[in-house]
Amino acid sequence: MLPKERNKSTLMKWCKLLLASKTGSLGIGIVLLVALTALFAPALAPHDAREVNLAAASIPPAWIDGGQSEHFLGTDRLGRDLLSRVIYGSQISLLVGISSVLVAGLIGIPIGLISGYYGGWIDSIFMRIVDANIAIPVILIALFILGFLNPSLFMFILVVGIATWYTYARVVRSEVLSLKEREYVKAAKSIGVKDYMIFLRHLLPNVTSSIIVISTLSVATTIMVESSLSFLGLGPSAITWGALLSDGREYLATSWWIATFPGIAITITVLGIILLGDWLRDVLDPQSQASTRS
Repeated sequence: MLPKERNKSTLMKWCKLLLASKTGSLGIGIVLLVALTALFAPALAPHDAREVNLAAASIPPAWIDGGQSEHFLGTDRLGRDLLSRVIYGSQISLLVGISSVLVAGLIGIPIGLISGYYGGWIDSIFMRIVDANIAIPVILIALFILGFLNPSLFMFILVVGIATWYTYARVVRSEVLSLKEREYVKAAKSIGVKDYMIFLRHLLPNVTSSIIVISTLSVATTIMVESSLSFLGLGPSAITWGALLSDGREYLATSWWIATFPGIAITITVLGIILLGDWLRDVLDPQSQASTRS
């Protein structure tokens, strides 16, 4: 089979599996919707997200106000259009979620490969560091670091990535412990193949499916961490879902929409990513498939 035909066949197989799963289809539909919203935010936002209009402060959503308002989701306490702010907030949430996961993977995957392959004192040192990270909540680590540093977007991504790398290290290490005992790995070592080539050719390709699942689910976790820190005033921007939620918490009794719609956006996005991650786990993990069938 030619490479193009093989790729087309694989793509068709994945499409069929996705369409056969209601949760997978719903998850990827939500993720694509949020991603497209973030990508085309300038075109989709009906107003300037930062424009202050005190004369239009705390206007209820248009569909509650009898259609007389031009603000579909209403306005906040400074008269800023809430729909536009929610749309722009998706950019920060996805950017932080994806970028932090990449940082965590770049740190955790090599550590997991080295720790599982070499074992001994190297494994002991890395795993004790992992245990120390697990003992301290992610949000507490981020609060401590960001409290002393300027919570810029770059620093925020770096801190959250550093605080969550251990998940990759643990999973990759556990799989490498099993893979290094396989005959093809032992054969490669016996003929003098360099360790880094064994990592690239034999170990890393065999843990890729687990890395994909972890990365997908970690994006949801990171978005929750970003929203929590933004809610506490340590977010990377004033226009994030967590910051919008924080702005509206004092006005729930009179202007409930200010906090409600950012909260709904967070919930739907995280739910979509989790559904997609669960589907990927079922498809890529043979043990999960076996347990599901039984």
